[in-house]
Amino acid sequence: MRLAHFSDLHILSLVGVGPRRFLNKRLSGYLNLRLKRKHVHHPSYVAAIAREVKRVAVDHVAITGDLTNLALEAEFQAVRELLERELGLAPSDVSVVPGNHDLYTRGSLRGRRFVEYLAPYVESDLPMASPLGLGVFPFVRLRGPLAIIGLSSAVPRLPFVAAGKLGASQLGALSRILAHEDVSKRTPVILLHHPVHLPRSPLKAMLEGLHDARDLAERLAGVEHGLVLHGHLHRRLRQELATTRGAMHAVGATSASLHHHDGSKMAGFNVYDFDDAGRLRGTEAHVLDDAGAFHVEKVPLGEWL
Repeated sequence: MRLAHFSDLHILSLVGVGPRRFLNKRLSGYLNLRLKRKHVHHPSYVAAIAREVKRVAVDHVAITGDLTNLALEAEFQAVRELLERELGLAPSDVSVVPGNHDLYTRGSLRGRRFVEYLAPYVESDLPMASPLGLGVFPFVRLRGPLAIIGLSSAVPRLPFVAAGKLGASQLGALSRILAHEDVSKRTPVILLHHPVHLPRSPLKAMLEGLHDARDLAERLAGVEHGLVLHGHLHRRLRQELATTRGAMHAVGATSASLHHHDGSKMAGFNVYDFDDAGRLRGTEAHVLDDAGAFHVEKVPLGEWL
């Protein structure tokens, strides 16, 4: 079984958006976009990646958050249209989870905007979601030897804070899911936006990290093997998460719209190959180049500094 993974699309659309919508955290986000992000993030890269993912013929696609820039309705509509037009796969073959940019304000959380526009991509095979937050996480999709489990680490934050949190309710639901007979006999593939590993800097961990990362690691301690897929860092890298029964691979995807001179950050997607027993047999990065072509290379070992 082949699983593709990309992240951090950062699709921007201001169609129909009045100035009053920027009287909150969006103002700092918009200024950052105009001064910096617009020069390095290219929507055309996302479309090229979606088409290439479809061309290489994978069995499932995981997208780990920050699909939008400012969590505006027009952005979510643009994301959905891109998935339908360029990726062109059935929603049952695509799993998405939100990032901090997708719940950028409290209004986007109250309005359940992510779920409103992307509900078909978060439907669960097991009705075991936490009742809090968006009410659809964790979701579970049983696909061959894999149990794909989507978590939401996205919470509205103050300006210049991009940290995530799962919360006790969602973590409890995750434990129950991992113990379910239809899940325990499969290889778990955990999807969330924020990395399970924290950076070395305590300040960076507070401002950008997953605040209950250690709690998540404890919930995964009984897993023998599996994957934890994330985005957030705009960098592709892999690490190992030790468990009491073995180890899980924690792998990050870079931003699907990012142009960067560093090959570990340049836009692209990852592909994971599993055997019939659900064992991971290969991990590769498909990296976009300036000519619009893709080349395959290894996902490098690394850590969040």
